[in-house]
Amino acid sequence: MEEQKQTLERNNIQLFEDKRIRTAWDENAEDWYFSIVDVVEVLTDSETPRRYWSDLKRKLKAEGSQLYEKIVQLKMMSSDGKKYSTDVATTEQLLRIIQSIPSPKAEPFKMWLASVGRERIEETIDPELTIDRALTTYLKKGYSREWINQRLQAIQVRKELTDEWDNRGVKKGVEYAILTDEITKAWAGMSTRQYKGYKGLKKENLRDNMSTLELVLNMLAEATTTEISKAATPKTLDENRKVAKRGGSIAGNARKEIEADTGKPIITKKNAVDFSELLSDVIEDTNKA
Repeated sequence: MEEQKQTLERNNIQLFEDKRIRTAWDENAEDWYFSIVDVVEVLTDSETPRRYWSDLKRKLKAEGSQLYEKIVQLKMMSSDGKKYSTDVATTEQLLRIIQSIPSPKAEPFKMWLASVGRERIEETIDPELTIDRALTTYLKKGYSREWINQRLQAIQVRKELTDEWDNRGVKKGVEYAILTDEITKAWAGMSTRQYKGYKGLKKENLRDNMSTLELVLNMLAEATTTEISKAATPKTLDENRKVAKRGGSIAGNARKEIEADTGKPIITKKNAVDFSELLSDVIEDTNKA
């Protein structure tokens, strides 16, 4: 628990309907922790949110809920300017707690959860729906169709790479992350976490915040790694790391050549917000013309 506390960058205040919700970002887990009492107060308008949460906790414990056992405490700033230990929950845990609160304000969350569950069942039956929904989501966020086409292609390239890793006995999770880091460092010159930090990202998907050229080079690195792996047939994690580095280096050389020719860096601090604003500016200028 002590190590976990040390990885929390800072306490933040998020606003919902002009009411504060204290949060903390866990750098290692790449996840937010929310003050449960603050969320309860927002959802219930209770004058005694601590008592409400205390009663709900007892109910969860009596029901044998595993969620109760996973609740942790962090020190957060109170209204008197002092820090006190407060029950907190991750996003996933918080959504489960919200399901236990009979509040009109909780209904949008419950409807969203039901919708997500329904969509996952539909996508299992017809995987093409996943692509259609991704396309719609990216369009709503303001991405151009050209960028979206590259992003969807990048998803396919990544899938082919992870399929190859599965064939080589690479384990999902930590080992995937290790090999991804090798590829990223080889072509971009920084680890995945450093890359996200450079762009000012936290929980966001790195690929969703890449420019078209960044995406193309990342695809080249992953596609090349896949082909080298098929030819080299690595059998250990160390051998897979060497293959990942080789694949990333080829894309890294391409990046250096492009930068030398154009005099401009490929990797920038621009992220999804910048891309969306750029698109809006283009549309606005076109309408004025």
